[in-house]
Parts: sequence; structure tokens; C-alpha cells
Amino acid sequence: MGRSRPVVGLFSTLALALALGGCTTGDQPDAASSHAPPATSPSSAPSTAVADPPAPAVLRKALDAPPAPPRTPQGAATALAVAERTIDDPRTPPELLAAAGRVQQVVYRAVAQRPRWDAAVLRALPRVHRSSARKNLASRREFLSMQRGYRPNKRLPAWQVAEPLSARELRRLYRRAERRFGVEWEYLAAINLVETGMGRIRGTSVAGARGPMQFIPETWRHYGRGDIDEPRDAIAAAARYLRARGFTRPGGRSRALYSYNNDVRYVRAVTHLAQVMQERPRTYFGFHAWEIFYSTAAGDVHLPVGYAEREPVPVRRWLARRGS
Repeated sequence: MGRSRPVVGLFSTLALALALGGCTTGDQPDAASSHAPPATSPSSAPSTAVADPPAPAVLRKALDAPPAPPRTPQGAATALAVAERTIDDPRTPPELLAAAGRVQQVVYRAVAQRPRWDAAVLRALPRVHRSSARKNLASRREFLSMQRGYRPNKRLPAWQVAEPLSARELRRLYRRAERRFGVEWEYLAAINLVETGMGRIRGTSVAGARGPMQFIPETWRHYGRGDIDEPRDAIAAAARYLRARGFTRPGGRSRALYSYNNDVRYVRAVTHLAQVMQERPRTYFGFHAWEIFYSTAAGDVHLPVGYAEREPVPVRRWLARRGS
């Protein structure tokens, strides 16, 4: 057989290769999976309340606006260590969890474009976070490699950017699909993140793919059930497709991912992201907070929740309209 028709369009290779994420308030894992200490009973609770320590400045700044990219390797390592430690802590409140995810995203985006920073950043990170940092950077660089050769975008896309389902609800759908089809939920989450920022981007790719898992209509007719734009149905269809393509067979995972998007760099990038979540499950909650950035001739443009354009719009016109 020849090369399989990919399920997805070019969101991965052009836009979301440099976007990877969306904006939300994050979510806490349920008690069964968080390893959080048991709640203190009323009888054993201390009689005096202890105030929570103030959030680090880097997180406070990220509560209301995209954080600024780090300017030095040490700055990158310091911000990333704070973000990863915050994400790891099951006691972190949702708003700080989201802020930590946004800091995490911006640091990885910045460092991925500066390979000379790697040694200093990794050396300064706590050992527990070095493996996931390497995988995140490797994933990002695979997507950057996929984007090379394309002319910088002078227009912003005809998309809507909206709040996705909560992290908890999405994880429930990924796990349901895993139980039905045997495809690990972390791979479904990684694909959902890469394709549409976990459902934040609503729009059709240049290849005609649509929905949160970016199905071409022809492929949806074979593997889809229900509504292509409904996360529950699209996630199940992606798992159904991957199983049919051999994901659950010995040695078949990479071939199945390649059929989803015919590029070995895509396979490696998605695999890295899934492995990060398998190694450190709470990293999923950081990924869920990643925002949408669109690579253009004027630099990366942040597309906030509420962005809605029916036709492509010149970058500079849109920025001027927003006073950016």
C-alpha cells in the first residue's frame, strides 16, 4: 500500500506546531489519582488557621496575562523550576495551576529556540524535572522542524478560540477511550493538545480537517460515530482509528501515529509529550493550561480565548485593532 491519507490537516505542521495549547483555568485531579494527603478531620485540625504562602512572583504575573519569555538560561531555569514544582503539588489551587502551565509553556517555547541554553537550564533544574524537560524540548523542536520551509504567515487564521472542557472531564473521556480501544490516554491527550490545543481552536484546516481531533471528513465517515465537533465522539474516533492502524499491536504504535500525520517528526513529538505525562501524570494539568500562540511574520501572536475571525485577517491590522 502507498502512504496512508493522514487524519489531520496542517494544523500540526503550520499553526499548532508553534501553538501547542490554549487558555483555561486548569483543574485539580480527583482524589483517587492525586496522591494528596488525606484531609484533616475536624477533631485533629489545629485551632489556629495558617495562611497559605504567597505565590511566587513569576506565577502572580501569569495569572492575568501571558508571561514574558525568559531572557537568560538562569531565568528560564528559575521560572521553569517554580512552574514544575507548582504543577507537581496536588494542593495547588486551580488558578495557580493554570498560571504554572502558562509559565511552563513560555519557557519551553523560548529555550527550544536556543539550544545553547540547554546545558545551563538542565543543570540548574532539580534532577526530578530534567527528563521531562528534555522530552518537552525535543517535542517542541520536532514541531519547529516541521514548520521550516514554510513562508511566515502574514495573516491570522479564520478560527475561534474558546474554553475547552475542564481537564478532569477531558481526562475522563481519554480514559474511557483507552478502556474501549486500548490506546493509552496520554497519547490521546497529546494528539488533542497538538491538533487543537485540547479543543480550544475551532476551525477547519487547509486540508479540510475539523473537530478537536482534526479529522478529514472522508476518514470520519469510516471511523467516526456521532458529531465530529463533539470531544467525546472525536476522542473515541481517534482511539478507534489508532487501534485499526495497529497502535495496540506489538511494534505498531509508531506506525499508527504516522498514519495520523505522515511525518516521523510528528510521531516523535507526540510520543515525547505522551511520555512526559506517563512519567509525571500531573504534567497533564500544566499542558491543559497552555495558551494559543500563532507564528507569523511579525512574531508569535497570542490568540486569547474570545478570538473569533470568520476570514483570515492581516496580522498587523489585528494587532493594531487590539492596540498591541
